[in-house]
Amino acid sequence: MPTPTRTLGLDAALRLVATRSFRPTYGHLVGVELEWLVFTSTREAPDGSFPFSRLQDAVATAEPLAGGGTVTYEPGGQLELSSPAGSLPEILRLAEIDAIALHRALERGGFVPVGLGLDPVRPRRRVVDTPRYGAMEAYFDAGGPAGRTMMCGTAALQVSLDTGPTDEIETRWARAHHIGPLLLAMFANSPLLEGRPSGWRSSRWGAWNRIDPGRTAPVFEPDSGLSPGDQWAHYALDAGVMLILADGDAATPVLDSLTFGEWIENGHDLGWPTVDDLTYHLSTLFPPVRPQGRFELRMIDALPDPWWRVAIAVTTALIDDPEAAAIAEVATEPVRSRWCDAAQHGLSDPDFAGTARICFDAALEAQPRLGVDPATVEVLQAFRTRFVDRGRTPADDRLDEWAATGRALPAAWAGATWT
Repeated sequence: MPTPTRTLGLDAALRLVATRSFRPTYGHLVGVELEWLVFTSTREAPDGSFPFSRLQDAVATAEPLAGGGTVTYEPGGQLELSSPAGSLPEILRLAEIDAIALHRALERGGFVPVGLGLDPVRPRRRVVDTPRYGAMEAYFDAGGPAGRTMMCGTAALQVSLDTGPTDEIETRWARAHHIGPLLLAMFANSPLLEGRPSGWRSSRWGAWNRIDPGRTAPVFEPDSGLSPGDQWAHYALDAGVMLILADGDAATPVLDSLTFGEWIENGHDLGWPTVDDLTYHLSTLFPPVRPQGRFELRMIDALPDPWWRVAIAVTTALIDDPEAAAIAEVATEPVRSRWCDAAQHGLSDPDFAGTARICFDAALEAQPRLGVDPATVEVLQAFRTRFVDRGRTPADDRLDEWAATGRALPAAWAGATWT
């Protein structure tokens, strides 16, 4: 909460962001967040809406989750399952336990969770009524409709990995950005918007790409001469202030242009920022790789079972396994920084297709070294055969189904009423 007088200086803020976000970690731990769009199994309203409280009641019947995961909700009612941190085999096992329990609870409550990166049919409607989301909605609405689409209509798969020991942080930071466009292309799964093909394999990324780039663009600048921590610190202080917290739960959107650095230097009618305000500001920044004491890789569309396991296993291998990472470092050279190409074309782009085959094979070979069980390896092999070998992504299956049936949301996911 802001204070009446200045308590935070610019240099101190830069140091705080750099050191706190890039502190070394040593455990090679993995964390995941799985998101799903949620539909009802029968149509309840013309716009496809349903009482949010009923969804909460359904989820509550599965809690506490045996795998140690926690459930939260995105603004449009998207369901988010966050795992504890653990080894790759452990996290795959625990996330599966919790996902199965959640899906069964939702089914009993008349809901269907859908692993898809963007809702292709429903209007954007916020159902989670909190001060943060209300202020965020006002902030994004001032810049056009894409922000509300992102808030209320998208779902992602996030993999969080250790920053590593001090002498490896910079390498792992670069590595995460080098493989990022490939992961986006390989697992793109949101090709439809308003019931029709959007022209993007990942329409979710397309929505992100149309909102405030000061808080969504990649942070990584290989030729900046700055350390990873300094890159992030300058990015954070150059980003606009989204909202200011006040007494109680109040949150005021900042609709006039004001960077956090400017707030430190010049103040605001509501006061001067504190360390707590800076910490909160960092939670309103959404680059594809976000450093929060760990590296959060946020570029992957939500995926159905069993493909979400593949995305987690491949991502982890290409960063944590030294042999796979070395192969990826060379193979990703043609596709680095090509975020929009990845989102638009997926593996239909020949550069991405060739890179995907090399990197996927390297990740597949790494799985036994990472302790992954044979059943999961079989799922990876199935994904390779179905998609990577053929230069396809899950989005291409959705496009084929739309072309054959005209359905934007398959009946197998949410009943026969949505077309």
